[in-house]
Formats: sequence, C-alpha cells, structure tokens
Amino acid sequence: MKIVIIGAGEVGYHIAKALHQANDVVVIDQREEACERADELDVQVIRGNGANVSILDQALEDTDLLVAVTGLDEVNIVACMASKLIVKNKSRFNTVARVSNPDYIDKPVAKRTQIGIDTMICPELTLASEVAEILSIPYAIGAEYFAEGKVEMMEFAVSGGNKLVGKELKELNMANCCIVSALFRDAEVIIPHGTDRIQENDHIVVIGKPAAMADVRDMFGEKVGRRSKVMIIGGGIVGFYLAKLVSKGDFDLKIIEANKERSSQIADQLPNVLVLNGDGTDINLLKDEGVGEMDVVIAVTNSDEKNLLCALIAKQLGGKKVIARADRSDYVSLFEMVGVDSAVSPRQATVNEVLKLTMGQGIETVTTIEGEKAEIIEYTASKRSKIVGKPLKNIKFPSGAIISMVVHKGNTVVPRGNYVIEEGDRVVVFALQSANAEVERLFK
Repeated sequence: MKIVIIGAGEVGYHIAKALHQANDVVVIDQREEACERADELDVQVIRGNGANVSILDQALEDTDLLVAVTGLDEVNIVACMASKLIVKNKSRFNTVARVSNPDYIDKPVAKRTQIGIDTMICPELTLASEVAEILSIPYAIGAEYFAEGKVEMMEFAVSGGNKLVGKELKELNMANCCIVSALFRDAEVIIPHGTDRIQENDHIVVIGKPAAMADVRDMFGEKVGRRSKVMIIGGGIVGFYLAKLVSKGDFDLKIIEANKERSSQIADQLPNVLVLNGDGTDINLLKDEGVGEMDVVIAVTNSDEKNLLCALIAKQLGGKKVIARADRSDYVSLFEMVGVDSAVSPRQATVNEVLKLTMGQGIETVTTIEGEKAEIIEYTASKRSKIVGKPLKNIKFPSGAIISMVVHKGNTVVPRGNYVIEEGDRVVVFALQSANAEVERLFK
C-alpha cells in the first residue's frame, strides 16, 4: 500500500516504523527535528504543512491510506477532508484522523464519513477505557475484548507473595474455555507449555470466555471485599473521562488536579467525586489524602516525568497498584523497570487501528502488548483461508504464534489439535511480530 502519514511525532513515527518495510510510506511534518528522525527510516519525507492542499496534491497520487496524527485536531480533520476531495478513486482510499477534543468525538473510535473521515480515533478516550477495565482486578495490568465481547484478554503481573509462584501452568486448573497464551519474563517472550513454571514478576496473558475469566482473576489476587479506593492524579482529558467511567462503578474515587479552574469544572460535572486542587507530587498532600490506603493510583497528567514521579511516590507511600501514563514509547519499559506496575500509552490505540487497516481483509482487531513485543489479532476465516477445513494438527503453524480462541456460531472454544476451523469462524491469535506475516498468509 501507499500510505501518507501527516505528523511525525510519537504516534506518526511509530506508525511509519511499523509499516515502512512492507509499504510505500510518505511522512509529512513541519518540524525539522521530526523530519530528521523520520528520515532514519526508509520512507519519503516531506517538510511542510500536512493540511496544505498543494502539498497533499503532490503526495496523494496513487495513495491508499492517509493517516493524520499531528498534535492539532483541526489540522488532522482538515487534512482528511481535503484529501477526500483531491483523491479521485475514493472507493479504495481511506482516511484516519487522530483527535483529542471530546467536542469532536464521544467514544474511542468513531466513523465520520459524512465529513471525509473514515476513522476518527481519540487515543485519550481509548486509554481511559482500557484503564477502567483493569482497575478493580488485582494484579491486572491490561485488558481487551475480542469478537464483540465473546472473548476477553487479561494480562496479570505475578507479585512475589503470590501463591502461584513456582507452580507449573498445568496446575492452574483453568476452565476449558480459558488458556494461558503467553509469558513475559524480563525481555523474553515465551509461548507457554504446561510444564513451564511461574516465576516472580512474570507477566501472564490469559485469554478466555468472559464468564469464566472471573475465576482466573481470583487466582492472581484476593478479592478486596469492599469498595476499591482509587486516586487519579491529573484531571485532563484522560483523567476526566476515566473518572467519569469509574464513577459509575463500585469505587471510592479521588481526583487531584493542579489547575484550580479545571478542578472546579470537574467537580461541577462529577458531583459524586471528591476533587482536590493540588500538586500530585506533594508528599504531604498524598499522605493527608491516604494514598497508602489506595488500591490503585493512576497518574495521567500531560507530563511523562511528572507521572513517573507521582507513581513512584504513591508506591513508596504504600499504594497497592500504580499506573502511569507514558506518551513517549521509550519510557514504557523504563517506567515498569523502576517500579511502576503498568505504564500505559495513548498512542498505541492509533497505531493498532492503522495496523488493522493495512493488514488486509479478514482482520477485525489488532492489539499490541508489552510495548509492541507481541500482538493479539482477531481474524475472520474466509472460504479461501488456508487454515479452513483441516485439523489444526495438520497445519504448519509458526512456532512464534498460537491460536488462543475460536468463536464458532456464537460459541467460544479453546481449539485443540483435532479442531477444524470453518468459514466465518472468529479466530483469536497470539503472535510474536516475527510470526505475523506467516500467520496472515494462513488466513488469506
């Protein structure tokens, strides 16, 4: 495909990095340093305004996909609208716009085809939804749903005192509709076997039927037995939307926001939430507000460095689980290395959506985990798929991938060697990046 990316910041750069080897990629940005960074990849770089019609007219010839991911919502929207007017063959041309202002979008991903935007993505809302999913689950650091909610993925961190340390995976006695799809141990990614033993600090990915995942959650930590105490540091778009979601659940919630006017706005819109005007790095304030008694502390200000500091202070003062927002991709692993339980990045939602558009027909969902070390991909099997009509044991499946779940006519199953995938089945695959191309060929 020919793909034009407007904006070479963190989001744009990582989209280009993920796609440039298999596609013809053009990157447009006004900033010299961003262009120089993008130029390190094997892509064409144009320095200029991505909403400029003359620049777009030059770049869009034979283009299949335009991705507008600058830091300005209006530039992204205008670029998509203008591109739709410029490109003649609209049947195969798609546009994606990243937006952050909730005035433009009220859910993580939306369609705005009437104004020329095929996919509108709000990374901040996606991030808030993801964090809300894992708040009340002990030791959970990631959550995702597939096949319209029929399949659930949870990623758990195994603490030192967990009763599972030292056990073999086959001793977990999981329900037949749940499976351990991966182990992340230090920098290693393991496609697991029953004899693999769980070690302290392992991250374990479990995929299964949502009804059965409740028992899995209980394996990785005791139930709180009361309303969970949650503190959110930062009342921006992510913090506010997260608080809005959490306030509907069974939580005792506090928000700390440094800006006085913003604090008043949040308090007016969320009357059942305690909003405090103060600095999240103020140790005395955190102590006074009982940060050591919190089940979860989430730092989601607009500063990565401040989020890290807030999270580490909260952890040091006794917070049970700390989550920190990290906009810079190279900070994610660093945050977790120094003691943050989970570092979450809003850019990943945009990257995942673009990857789905570029990976061809039959792909419903793409989710990257552990900082892009691996992906969970949901395919719909077609009658032409090489994987259809024969037992799985007879298919040469790549060693770096595993079929975790199949949804067949509404029924969710963990497929064994004799299972035969049929046309129309929804197939959830865990795969290392090195195995993706080979897996994709099986579903073509």
